[in-house]
Amino acid sequence: MSLVSGEAVVMSGPELFARYAYPPNSLGYCGPGDPAALLETAASGGHLDQLSHLAVQFEGAWPYLELIAGCNGLSDPLDRRVVEAYWVGNELLLRVPANVLAMSLDDRFARRAGARMSDLAAAAFTGGVAQHSFHVFGVYPWLGLLRAGMDGPPLEVLDRCRIRWGRVEAVRGDLVSVSSRALVFEGSQLALGPDRLEEVRRGLDGVAMVQDLVVGDVVSLHWDWVCDRLSTSARNWLAYCLKRNLDAVNQLNSPGPAFVCGA
Repeated sequence: MSLVSGEAVVMSGPELFARYAYPPNSLGYCGPGDPAALLETAASGGHLDQLSHLAVQFEGAWPYLELIAGCNGLSDPLDRRVVEAYWVGNELLLRVPANVLAMSLDDRFARRAGARMSDLAAAAFTGGVAQHSFHVFGVYPWLGLLRAGMDGPPLEVLDRCRIRWGRVEAVRGDLVSVSSRALVFEGSQLALGPDRLEEVRRGLDGVAMVQDLVVGDVVSLHWDWVCDRLSTSARNWLAYCLKRNLDAVNQLNSPGPAFVCGA
């Protein structure tokens, strides 16, 4: 069984990658211009032979997959354990040393970040882990924009772009009502707020990424999509990584040196 999924069928790494990569890709934010291929892979495992080529074009995610794989002696960045570690979290993240994460950030962003590079690298040394929320909170400019006084859209993007968890409250065809905790901005800090009910998708025109959802299932969410059914262990890892990365970026003086999705 997958470390992330509570489903009986073990999911391949490329299929799991597609589930989490499809939502921003379908909105035109990240990756190649072929979201239909990602949806087919996410829903049925199709196009697996094309996934490596497509995944490399996710310039935000792919270097983290390479980093996690390399630090764990794994040759394939789309190994299921690596994909799980990046999107949700697992023990592989604990084998990515802070100095190696900082060096990777320096290689990718030093020219773009300039004098603010030291702030970004500091997030690696104050507890940040190489899970997706590190990139969302620390590399993208949204937290910096919030601190500069811009309300509304930056917080919404941070909340939707991070991988979050929630409890299924109702299922109506392709639409799912989920109770989840919203991201809030208090003073200069990001934190989790109270539960809210949100409507998200599990599929499109009957093509579903997650089958047989029932009330009470705990699921992962990316943008407006259900990506997976979570085991208790996976939910705990996701919460752990979120706390680590929130604590790290809340200490930064000037987060967000990179531009939005080509970073």
